[in-house]
Amino acid sequence: MSQRKLAVCGTFYPSQKDEVERYFDHFNRVLEENNIKIQTQENARAIIVPHAGYVYSGFTANMAYKTIPDEVENIIVIGPSHKFTFEGASISLYDKYPTPFGLLDINIDLAQKLRSKFEFLGFYDEVHCEHSTETQFPFIKYYKGEKKVIEIIYSKCDYIQLSQLTKELIKDKNNFLIISTDLSHFHSLDIAKKKDAHCLEAIASCDIKKFSKECEACGIIGVKAIVETSSGLKLKMKLLDYRTSADVSGDKNSVVGYSSFLVYS
Repeated sequence: MSQRKLAVCGTFYPSQKDEVERYFDHFNRVLEENNIKIQTQENARAIIVPHAGYVYSGFTANMAYKTIPDEVENIIVIGPSHKFTFEGASISLYDKYPTPFGLLDINIDLAQKLRSKFEFLGFYDEVHCEHSTETQFPFIKYYKGEKKVIEIIYSKCDYIQLSQLTKELIKDKNNFLIISTDLSHFHSLDIAKKKDAHCLEAIASCDIKKFSKECEACGIIGVKAIVETSSGLKLKMKLLDYRTSADVSGDKNSVVGYSSFLVYS
């Protein structure tokens, strides 16, 4: 039995189950105290979530994870590579994905079918030490238990190319997509909010033409792919949360932006 090796367990998120649960309990308690009701959505098809350390972006991501419908069978996580540059994308072909809450099953059959159909999909073991995807799996195991998962990490990949994959996946209601991205990086708070506003407007309106160089999302390829797919299939976008690292750190001189969106029919 092969397992995906963990790279940021104990740094971006705690390695102990109880400590991760404390994060999730805190996030949900804040929602309750502020009378913010986030529930599973039967018509939800995908979410866009951030991938920083839980202390910074966990609350924003948590809101999106609470919307995933119980009926889905496969959860496909798509994120950018931060450590390696390579052509196309890599799809995990391990058997299991470990989390502090236990193992998740990887849907090998589906992964192999996708790899055979889409030429840009390979399997490069060394790139699967990626935090943009890994930070998502404790949420999946906590909220959706025994669902099967797939991890896809892209590098030099055209968003139109990737959108062909996301379109095929999202048309099957047994599949649910998670698109991982943070927004602007290391600007002052005022500049970050201005840059992020361009991204948020483009995503919310499902309009590829509204993306500009001001949008600095590290996962822009995946974001554009799901926007292209959603536009073609007449899906809708709803902004769930936006904030920056300054909300936690208090540092307004060098911030990172985070948002979560719901994609629904």
